[in-house]
Amino acid sequence: MSNGNEAIIAEFRANGGKVGGPFEGAPMLLLTTIGAKSGRPHTTPLIYLADGNRLLVFASNAGAPTHPAWFHNLQASPDVIVEVGTDTFPATATRITGEERDRLYARQATIFPAFADYETRTSRLIPVVALQRKQG
Repeated sequence: MSNGNEAIIAEFRANGGKVGGPFEGAPMLLLTTIGAKSGRPHTTPLIYLADGNRLLVFASNAGAPTHPAWFHNLQASPDVIVEVGTDTFPATATRITGEERDRLYARQATIFPAFADYETRTSRLIPVVALQRKQG
C-alpha cells in the first residue's frame, strides 16, 4: 500500500468516511481484499457508485495498462470487507460484464469525468465490480 493510500485510509477512518483534498465530497469506500499471492489483507480507497443495494467500483487504475492489484485479489477470492462511512461489512465481489457493464461505466464517467479520461488512456476494458453485502 502506498503512503498516499495510508494517509487517505487513516483520514477516512478518523473522519467517519470523509476525506479532503482531491477526493473531498466524492463517495469513497475502503475495500479490503485478501492478497492472491500473500494471503494478507490489503485495503484500498476507491470511489464508488451506489446502484440499488450494490456498491459499484471500477478497476480503472487511473488508465494504466494493467488492472489494479485489488482486482486481481478479488478474482482469486471474491470475499471482501467494505467500509462505507462508519459501516463495515463483509461483501461478495462480482464482475459485471456486457451491456450492463458498459451502461454502468458510462454512468460513472458522466458523474466523474476522470473515468472517461481513464478509458482513453488504456486499451484494456476497465472492469466494473459490484459489491453485495452478505446477509446473516
